[in-house]
Amino acid sequence: MVASAAQLAQGRVPLEQRDFCGHHLLRLLRCHRDNFPVPWGCHALRHAWDSCQHHDYVIRMKEFERERRLRQRQKRLRQRHGDTE
Repeated sequence: MVASAAQLAQGRVPLEQRDFCGHHLLRLLRCHRDNFPVPWGCHALRHAWDSCQHHDYVIRMKEFERERRLRQRQKRLRQRHGDTE
């Protein structure tokens, strides 16, 4: 985490959005506050936050798949080991 919990709380970031991309969201929310009537001025920050969210999602899915395959492999090895004895 780049942003601390105190920084996220001070920036009024909702609890469900306090993740590894919180520092991008802080910048985006600050930009929206500073440029209130013109939210499209924060396009680059929005893109950075969306990209971070997507990258985080991809990493989590890869980790999930890796864990699933490891569990399947352990199950197969236990079955083979049980069959040989």
